[in-house]
Amino acid sequence: MDIFVDTADLDEIKEAESWGILDGVTTNPSLIKKAASSEQGEMNLEEHISEILRTVDGPVSLEVTAVDQQDMVDEAETLYDKFNEINDNVVVKIPVNTSMGKNDDDFEGVKAIKSLSETGIPVNCTLVMKPNQAIMAAKAGAEYVSPFLGRIDDHIRDQMGLKRGEDYPKGTYYPSEMVERVRNYHIQRRISERSPEDIIYKDEESMELFYWGNDDGVLSGVDMVWSIKNILDNYTFDTKIIAASIRTARQVRQCAEIGVEISTLPFSVIEDMMSHHKTSEGMKAFDDDVIPEYRSLLRD
Repeated sequence: MDIFVDTADLDEIKEAESWGILDGVTTNPSLIKKAASSEQGEMNLEEHISEILRTVDGPVSLEVTAVDQQDMVDEAETLYDKFNEINDNVVVKIPVNTSMGKNDDDFEGVKAIKSLSETGIPVNCTLVMKPNQAIMAAKAGAEYVSPFLGRIDDHIRDQMGLKRGEDYPKGTYYPSEMVERVRNYHIQRRISERSPEDIIYKDEESMELFYWGNDDGVLSGVDMVWSIKNILDNYTFDTKIIAASIRTARQVRQCAEIGVEISTLPFSVIEDMMSHHKTSEGMKAFDDDVIPEYRSLLRD
């Protein structure tokens, strides 16, 4: 599995590169804003992006800001023409669906992906929240699809009524097994109170319990990625999955078990992947046990 770092912070990118494990970078307007606010003085944005591209030999995702097909294509071509010659590693991020209301077109994103893929500009399709969106992006020719695990976990917890007026801590993990247990409890309670025929055929609210989770019956962010991986493997798509919006090292491990090609991670999650108190404990014990003669032998 390739590891990308999800940041626009140059110091973080250079540090991850120095570890020898970095395969790429993903950025977005929010990460660019965060990086700009942390810089001393005014940021030269073009030079900042150029330095990211020079630092990393793998793919670097740069996102468009437009919402209409042609405007997204124009911005993507501008980004690619301006920056790709630096290190031949620009990937353009296009949202799978740019609609922000009922009257907006749901297909502007995939139309832009189709246009760009036909010109040879690699696309990372972002904001994927359900397997069906990944299918559409793959059919349009996206080189990468980025399902957002953490945001789907938040969405499911909201559906289950667990929200308490504030954001969920970034390090929390909500497994699909827990969603299934809670869902099954409610189903059993409904069945005990009413006839199964009424629930299955007449009561839309009760019927929705059988599909509790995301709109496609997804039970967690990891479950969504598992479904997307199975679907893409069934066909001849060349599209790779970038597991995104990852909050914990546990999610990274589960994505690796699924066979996801890439995980893009916050700097803190990469650090957490390497730490364990028993490893530190073992190192201290080894260091305490080194006899002077052995240390001297190694340093001759």
